Amino acid sequence: MHQPTVIDLFAGVGGLSLGASRAGFKVAAAVELDPIASGTHSHNFPLVAHAITDISKLSGKELLRHANLSNGELDGLIGGPPCQGFSSIGKRDIEDPRNKLLSHFFRLVKETEPRFFVAENVPGINAERNIELLNRSLALIPKHYIVLKPLILKAHEYGAPTKRKRVFFIGFDPARMEELHEEDFLPNGVTPVTVGTALLGLPQIRAGWSSEQQSWRRISPLSDSRFHQLASGIVPSGVGDPRSLERYFDEQKVSGCLGTVHQPETVARFKRLKPGEKDAVYKSIRLDRNDFCPTLRAGTAADRGSFQAVRPIHPSSPRVITPREAARLQGFPDWFVFHPTKWHSFRQIGNSVSPILAEQILSRIYQKAVMVTAKNA
Repeated sequence: MHQPTVIDLFAGVGGLSLGASRAGFKVAAAVELDPIASGTHSHNFPLVAHAITDISKLSGKELLRHANLSNGELDGLIGGPPCQGFSSIGKRDIEDPRNKLLSHFFRLVKETEPRFFVAENVPGINAERNIELLNRSLALIPKHYIVLKPLILKAHEYGAPTKRKRVFFIGFDPARMEELHEEDFLPNGVTPVTVGTALLGLPQIRAGWSSEQQSWRRISPLSDSRFHQLASGIVPSGVGDPRSLERYFDEQKVSGCLGTVHQPETVARFKRLKPGEKDAVYKSIRLDRNDFCPTLRAGTAADRGSFQAVRPIHPSSPRVITPREAARLQGFPDWFVFHPTKWHSFRQIGNSVSPILAEQILSRIYQKAVMVTAKNA
């Protein structure tokens, strides 16, 4: 049977790609302008065709050719256009040139005509100041597509340990796709996963662990809960960096256990913080092991100052969290690798869609895609 295919635009390190792969799709291509993020994506998805290019300059014909697909063969176009200009916590600059990339996503929907599309962004995109741009972008979608009303979804309601809230635009061609409805994407009663559960099994961290070699540490066995199964296994065929998979499954070692050296006065302040309280200097919140993680931030790229994102404080140790802990809280599996530096890895994690939420969304679409594929086989 034909495996339904998707192309991931603005792919980053692959939160949506992993969700799509676990849902059953083949990721045919991933497009990402940042060469460091694209390099990390290629480590985790070695069989995917990667393009480091500006999507605004990419035609639908070129995109399909890069994915080795012909007209009519693309099942899904997925992606998370840059959201900084739409975010309620940033400058909220409607003139931010990155905002226009949203329209290019829908232009490529028009030019590639997939059976469905999924676009992810921050809820602020629905704010009054952005409505004109949003409407212009949505107007590019061919008229025969059915577009669901924007879905605002909270990752913790779908089994991820983060409160991260995002809006999803989902549409489909009713002539080539079983109908989708807003109700298809409602939470289905998954067991909530708290910070404490999410961080189980990860090692105690030493502040001096600063190199990539030092960051590889052994973890303890996990439970058979659904979240821990997602954290410790369920590797789709062709996905995963072979060496990292080997170290994980043969040695029980994970990467990204990088420490942070804090001044004594900082450590003392962190120790006094109660769960949920914010540090007066760092503006970091101490995580509550019995609650969900707040949205992890990405910081800024080199062209915008290279500012480090504010990192939460560990719930029981007087330090900020490690990249591997952030990955668990975002819903990434332990075998998934990120850039070996803290700055890039936190940017990559903070910019990602939770793969747990992505899988929940795309698995529900996959069921409809398989029905159509089976009928046409």
